[in-house]
Parts: sequence; C-alpha cells; structure tokens
Amino acid sequence: MADGALAGQVRGYPVQQGAEHGFNILAARHSHNPMPAELPPSIDPVAAARWHAWRHAESPWLHEEVGRRMEDRLQWIKLVPSAWVDWEPARGGLRIHDALVQRYPQAACHVVEVDANAALSQRHLRKRWWRQMPWDAPRPAFGQPAAASVQMVWANMALHMAADPQALIGLWHGWLATGGFLMFSCLGPDTLRELRDVYKSRGWPPPAHVFTDMHDWGDMLVNTGFAEPVMDMEHITLTFENPQRALLELRQLGRNLHHHRLAGLRGRQWHQQLLQAVGAAQGVLPQRQSLGFEVIYGHAMKAAPRLALKPETSLPLDEMRRILRAGNRAGSGPA
Repeated sequence: MADGALAGQVRGYPVQQGAEHGFNILAARHSHNPMPAELPPSIDPVAAARWHAWRHAESPWLHEEVGRRMEDRLQWIKLVPSAWVDWEPARGGLRIHDALVQRYPQAACHVVEVDANAALSQRHLRKRWWRQMPWDAPRPAFGQPAAASVQMVWANMALHMAADPQALIGLWHGWLATGGFLMFSCLGPDTLRELRDVYKSRGWPPPAHVFTDMHDWGDMLVNTGFAEPVMDMEHITLTFENPQRALLELRQLGRNLHHHRLAGLRGRQWHQQLLQAVGAAQGVLPQRQSLGFEVIYGHAMKAAPRLALKPETSLPLDEMRRILRAGNRAGSGPA
C-alpha cells in the first residue's frame, strides 16, 4: 500500500464468548435457511463467519486511514469517556487504537477481539502500554465489558461485513451507558464500482456483496434504540501501479460474501483474464489502476429508555429518581 496514491473529498451476530480474551461471531442462520427480510439480502452468513474468523498478519492500510479520519471527528464530541470498547482492533486498526489511547489516556479500555486475532492485538497493545503509557494509565482489558458500563464503543470498518448488522449494533448498544455514544465506519454502495463494471461486462456474478446505504444505517441505529444519529460520507480513490497490486490490497480488506459469487476454485486462465480486464479498465490516472471506495461514518448516542405509560402508571420513588437522573445525563451527552 505504500506505493498507492490516495485522494479523498468529503461530502456532507449473535455473539458467543470464546477464550478469555475474545469472541467468536457465529452465523445466526445457515445458507440453506431463508434469510429474513431485515438482514442484508446479498450476504451469505456462512461466508461472513469464515471471514470473521480470518487471521490477520497486520491491520489493513485503508482501515487505518479511515480510522484516522474518524478519530479526528472525536474533537467535536463533548463527552470524554471514562471507559470505552475497541471492537476488533486487529482488523479495524491497531495504530488507530494507539491514537485513541493518546486522546483518552485515563480511560479504561475493553478490547473485544476475535480469537484468531487476539494474539496479534495482545502483542501490539501490551507492548505499546509498557513502552509509552504513563505508569498510572489503566491497562487494556481483553474481553467484553459489563452491560451499560462504557461511554464509547469504537467500531471501525466492521458493519459492512456483518451477516446480521442489526444484532451487532444491538450488542454495542447494550454495552453503552445512557448518554454514551457509538462511533463507526463502514463501506457504502458506491465502493468498487470500477470492479463491478468489469465483472458485469464479462457476464460474471458480482465481485462483492451489496453494501448498505448510509440512510439505512441511520434507520437501524434508531430501531436499535440509539438517538440523534449523525451520518456522513466521503469517496476515497486509491491508485495502484498494476492490477496485481490492486487485487492484493482487496484480499487484505475482505472477501466476496455475495450469495451468487462465483462457485469453486478458478484456474490460472481465469486469473489472467481478470488481470487483463482490470488492467484494461483505466482509472483516473493513465497507466495506473484506480479503485473507488465510499466510506460511511456515523455516530449516535444511547438515549434514556422511554416509559411505556398506561392511563394509570405507578412507579416506585427510587425508580423514578433513576429515570430522572438518566434523562439528565443524556441531556449533557455528545453533540
């Protein structure tokens, strides 16, 4: 990725605890079962589970860059968390984790990592803590937090690969205290339009599943119980010296989870056809290969629960005090 040029312009699962340090996100439904309408219609949950368990040697470069841009947005949020969650930093960005610790040095951090990448995260984060953090800074804890115990959940470039994103958002919502907030990023539907055109021209199935629009993410946040969602989007163009480099980068970012992706293994002849087709699709710079990515950013706060009032409702005094205190805290949350 070091040789790739970058240009950007801003335009306004069910979870089962695994080892002590992490989680396995399992597919809720197998491919032979029909997927309900509220789930992404083009994602194969079995393929999504396999990708989620993939072992990374390092954090993808694009994820680190997107995380850097998302971290810059934290300057506009007033709430300073005393505890926060980093969702799968090996995939989302280990260097961005370091930047977040620098921003919130006294905040307790819970690192939730898939088993396959737990060792990578532990090595990086513990080494950094020993070398760079003040002696009184809290050490990172590996594993899920208690319910309603953190003020920020950080989830970089994860949702677009989830077979059941609504369930994943609900999991994060449960960890947040009232007034806490979620920061997330993911890929949008304009991603890899150039590659989609190449596949379509050859009569091949799509090269990637369909990514969700940012307005639909906003609806999911509200349906899960979040309030005041703020969404924005930008297009990032990456240019590479040749098609081989472009395809290598894509393999580090994810896999094709589409139900109707090409089945089985493909041989060298097909691979050469793919390289020739991608190379013939010139990008914005002559003699170099360009791919576009739509990146969606969002944040939303966890609002106080609403009361389901009947014509006559009785509440204990202590319960009323708790609700009033939660409402006051929510009113002073992130803006």
